[in-house]
Amino acid sequence: MTIIKRKHTKVIKVGNVCVGGDNPVSVQTMTNTNTEDAESTISQIKEIEKYRCDIVRVTVNTVQAAESLKAIIKNVNIPVIADIHFNHILALKSIEAGVSGLRINPGNIGDKIKVREVVRACKGNEIPIRIGVNSGSIEKGMLDKYNGDFSSAMVESALAHIAILENESFYNIKISLKSTDVLTTVKAYELLSSKVEYPLHVGITEAGTAFAGAIKSGIGIGILLYEGIGDTIRVSLSDNPVTEVIAGFHILRDLGLRKEGVELLSCPTCGRAEIDIVGLAKEAERKTASVRSNIKVAIMGCVVNGPGESMHADVGIAGGKGKSVLFSGGKIIGKYNNSEIMDALINEIENITGEKII
Repeated sequence: MTIIKRKHTKVIKVGNVCVGGDNPVSVQTMTNTNTEDAESTISQIKEIEKYRCDIVRVTVNTVQAAESLKAIIKNVNIPVIADIHFNHILALKSIEAGVSGLRINPGNIGDKIKVREVVRACKGNEIPIRIGVNSGSIEKGMLDKYNGDFSSAMVESALAHIAILENESFYNIKISLKSTDVLTTVKAYELLSSKVEYPLHVGITEAGTAFAGAIKSGIGIGILLYEGIGDTIRVSLSDNPVTEVIAGFHILRDLGLRKEGVELLSCPTCGRAEIDIVGLAKEAERKTASVRSNIKVAIMGCVVNGPGESMHADVGIAGGKGKSVLFSGGKIIGKYNNSEIMDALINEIENITGEKII
């Protein structure tokens, strides 16, 4: 198995999560609740915590949203980043509330005095700032300068925002450069990575729905991570934040960058299948999505590849007509009616991992 050599970046701390250096690539998501509604926001964050999310970002677009942060932060267990645009007062209020990070563009929150206020508050509380540049909000003059080359324009925009913070002797920074286009995003990160050592937050913005967006994100994020670029990721989907987290961990695990969770092997089905592989695989994936242990589970549907794949997994099913065999640790441990095989599989996963599957 190829070992990915990650590009060296400086280490920053987002709450209790170290980002950059040799630290694990972290998985982030963003709530889609109204942040003013602290109760629903807390509930959603608690749900994503079950799926191993490392960091969560929340929109802070009103004073009321900023005032809700204190209750939100008090009642959740992962670092909370405040997403701020244009209003430096909201940034200051978020810092007072105890956020673990800010996502801002220094150039759009006002004059130097306002930037200085935010920077000083971040310094005093050891709060990092993520500079987030998106292709949809590039300064027109910068895009014209590069004849429509979004990648180069995004990098120059990011460097300009970095300079604003560095001029205030602030270096507790991470950066993102996101486009809706995969190759534009890849080129931008490659270019920026050659110019800075700040940790990079990687993703494809507005990637789409769960199916298409996860594929698009997997390609873009996967290319960059394979090149050693990226210290934290978000899979941006028009879906539940839990889906973003699950997709993020799939990408990292399949590249060998994180080991947690279930690796599900399931056959693509064919005319030999004598069991509902599609239904079983979907049910197994749904039920085991929150498992933290590193375990390989096989759902196989016939006698050709089924026994071999199942026996090489930690636990697995080899389906048959009416009855299926359950393997664990390379040995047959039971034969069950097909209506009972999923319960038997889940029970064995619980026995192996010591985790209760809801």
